[in-house]
Amino acid sequence: MKKKLLIFIPSIEDGGVEKNLYLISNYLKDCGIDLEILTANYDKSKKFKKGIKLIGTKSVFWQKQNRLIKYLACLLLLFANLIVRKDKPLVFAFQANIYAILVAKLINTKIITRSNTAPAGWSKNILKFFLYKFFLSLADDIMVNSLEFKKSFKKKFNIDPKCIYNPFDKDFINFFLKKKEKIRFFKKDYLNLISIGRLHDQKDHLTLLKSINLLKKNLKVRLIIIGKGKKKKILQNFILNNNLQDRVRLFGYLKNPYNYLKNSDIVISTSKFEGLPNILLEAQYLKKYIISTNCETGPKEILLNGKAGDLISIGDYKKLSFLIKNYHKRKKIIKKKVLIGTKNFYRFDYRLNCNKYLKFIKNNE
Repeated sequence: MKKKLLIFIPSIEDGGVEKNLYLISNYLKDCGIDLEILTANYDKSKKFKKGIKLIGTKSVFWQKQNRLIKYLACLLLLFANLIVRKDKPLVFAFQANIYAILVAKLINTKIITRSNTAPAGWSKNILKFFLYKFFLSLADDIMVNSLEFKKSFKKKFNIDPKCIYNPFDKDFINFFLKKKEKIRFFKKDYLNLISIGRLHDQKDHLTLLKSINLLKKNLKVRLIIIGKGKKKKILQNFILNNNLQDRVRLFGYLKNPYNYLKNSDIVISTSKFEGLPNILLEAQYLKKYIISTNCETGPKEILLNGKAGDLISIGDYKKLSFLIKNYHKRKKIIKKKVLIGTKNFYRFDYRLNCNKYLKFIKNNE
């Protein structure tokens, strides 16, 4: 590649976007791509291979700021960086896509973007919708991470993006599974459930808690929720007000959740919208039974329209409780669903999809 690649991701956190960032960046580096990463999170530099340069700021002050402040700081840095350098890099926006497009176009720099959250999550406001539609049309190329997402994008914005699945690195999970850890809270002779995701409105953990509340008197069940976020207090209050302390435990963020994932009976996602949720890919790789909301977008595609797991409507805690309650009665059906998921898991192969990223970038140099 002739041009240097500049990946724009102001706030590197602990979610699926970041897992993909590390995998893709390191793969591109191995393929000889000369790349830089503009971020406020210099503290994450050890996640990247040697030779990948982090530009932006090394100050701990910025690392502690919220996402919006990081966006603003890094957009100013992006503008300053592009305006002074003679070599115009190819900008690849992983976050704050609209703002990054605006900056790049002001300086006549080529920009490609990666969208990872379905339009349902950010296109309901009419003014916002038209602004997004306008600025997205200015991008030189756009990619999304599921076919449903691609269809939704085309329908809403009349833009036909590329579709590249999240690359799944099984070695990453296997490495953490080798680190044996004591499993807390899960209990033998109980149905052990797990949900992993930020404690935000998008993930709708209240629907999950409502389903457990229906089951607490009739089923020996335990639920672990792994993740951090601003909805923690609300979830804690629901647990206390409904006497679910012996049934539900909020674990916060765990660097290694995979032993808990492996030891669970059911993996549950109650999201209102997604892109292509990594937690479902991880669960499918570990041959877990999955129940997920049929939200826009991702779960239906991963679960093959219900053939590789069960789908429920958004907010349908009664159907969720029914599926949990009848887990043991449906063991044969569930086993078949898990097997179908395993047989079709090749779609998310690490090298296959990282190579698609490489082609996507080279086609835009």
